[in-house]
Amino acid sequence: MIGVRSPGCYRLRMTTPDLRDRELDLHRLDLRYAGLRIQIPGAVEALCRSLERCGQLVPCLAVAAEDEGRLILVDGYRRITALRRLGRDTARVEPFRGDLTDALITVLTRAHAHPFAALEEALLVRELHEGQGLSQHELARRLGRDVSWVNRRLQLLGGLSESLWEGVRTGAVSPWAAVRILVPLARANADHAERLLGALRAHPLATRTLRAWFARYRQAYVRERERLVDHPQLFEAALASRAQERIETSLRDGPEGACLHDMQVLEAILARLNKRLAALSGDPWPEALRQALLRLTETLVREARTLARYGSHDHPRDAHRDPHPEGPRGESAADRPGP
Repeated sequence: MIGVRSPGCYRLRMTTPDLRDRELDLHRLDLRYAGLRIQIPGAVEALCRSLERCGQLVPCLAVAAEDEGRLILVDGYRRITALRRLGRDTARVEPFRGDLTDALITVLTRAHAHPFAALEEALLVRELHEGQGLSQHELARRLGRDVSWVNRRLQLLGGLSESLWEGVRTGAVSPWAAVRILVPLARANADHAERLLGALRAHPLATRTLRAWFARYRQAYVRERERLVDHPQLFEAALASRAQERIETSLRDGPEGACLHDMQVLEAILARLNKRLAALSGDPWPEALRQALLRLTETLVREARTLARYGSHDHPRDAHRDPHPEGPRGESAADRPGP
């Protein structure tokens, strides 16, 4: 489905031919896949406002259940949540002409226009593989993907516990954090992953902070890791404190202090580069590395002349002027017209 925003409303255009839809009592819907969808904060509220202004513009997609008279909802869970929040007891539902497997395949193949999180895709793929009995090769063929994509989605669930998925589904943990941090952590240390999840439920961290937290965790020793997983909010406070210190240092030292810091950083980088180049001196260098060194040498020679002029004057702004006090005709460099 492709989203098209109309004034004050969220409209969806179906990518498949329209089928006859009808109003259906909500109690007749089988919501067995509700636990496979992520709750995005604010999305349901926005949909409620749209439903109040414009009504339900697009029907949900459902397939006939084994229990006659009921339909299994395969797409539209957020719309159903919004309708219930508004006190509605019916929804527009489009019956899918096919079986449950075909319906789930259809939902996944629409993902290019109505994107799912990777974990949602993985759970639907697992349902098709284990619940519906499709092989990975058959899944890849029917989804228009390769087998490696199907396999990667299934592997994604390797470290995903029920408690971790519940944290993602309810919004306590972002899908990015789950895939990039908590799932790898769970594979290496399930206890640390569960403790971190508990701490994040009580005190959520921004994605940027959590990324910095994970970088620190990977470098930390055992004792520090224990503190990091139990009290990630202390790490957040330390980051904020260091940021405040940098601001105060900048205010205190001014641009002179910033220049001194940059010079110290350059000295450290050049010293490190010299050590690494010395270690490579006995091996043939790739052409790209040799050319990069030539360019860097030329840059350093050129910049060294400029820096020397800065250091030889009382007023650094004079370094921008012509190094010769007089131009070719005897006039001062400052009085000559520009090129």
